[in-house]
Amino acid sequence: MEKIKMILADDEVLFRKGIAFLLQRESNIEILFEASDGLELTTYLEENKEQHPDIILMDLKMPLLNGVEATKIIHDAYPEIKIIALTSYNTRSFVANMIHVGASSYLVKNATPAEMLLTINEVFEKGFYYNDCVLDVINEGIAIKDYRIKSHFDEDYLTTREKEVLEFICQQFSTNEIAEKLFISPRTVDGHRNNLLLKTESKNIAGLVVYAIQNKVIPIEDILKRI
Repeated sequence: MEKIKMILADDEVLFRKGIAFLLQRESNIEILFEASDGLELTTYLEENKEQHPDIILMDLKMPLLNGVEATKIIHDAYPEIKIIALTSYNTRSFVANMIHVGASSYLVKNATPAEMLLTINEVFEKGFYYNDCVLDVINEGIAIKDYRIKSHFDEDYLTTREKEVLEFICQQFSTNEIAEKLFISPRTVDGHRNNLLLKTESKNIAGLVVYAIQNKVIPIEDILKRI
């Protein structure tokens, strides 16, 4: 079984240790490191490049370097690392800002353990996980301006197959599931996904979903059906 390698970043020690205790009970999750602030986190990543995590559970309010700034730095330097924003704040502006700077999901601290585990597994398997609240924020375009500016959706901009792959990505199908539905190989799906990333100037799957929603590639109702 492939393990999900994780880092927890939260300055509240008791809360962080509680999360670690829950996650360590999962056979498919391995905690690589616990950081008490963003600076400690980014320093660890710089000094341990051979031991990078798949996912960082990132608190937003931390000393020295907060979670928002740390997310910006990590998203630019290590785009393959997926970040789940973890916070007590559930305002639409906070959600929009974290998605804008590169978070793959947004989790409030009063979420249940089951919701947390679902989010982690979905982000690991599919690259993102947005609940209906986050999707509403993306659809409204609040403070997420880059994807509107980069390229307005054009019928000739993406190929028919790329559009099909993008639609399935937005509906949270895995690479293998997309391959089966389109009768192509997983490697071909990966190729189309890479082309989509290049054409839309997105750095990860989460960016593709934001692009697709805001450029009306796929109705948000179709995404909500998969949640």
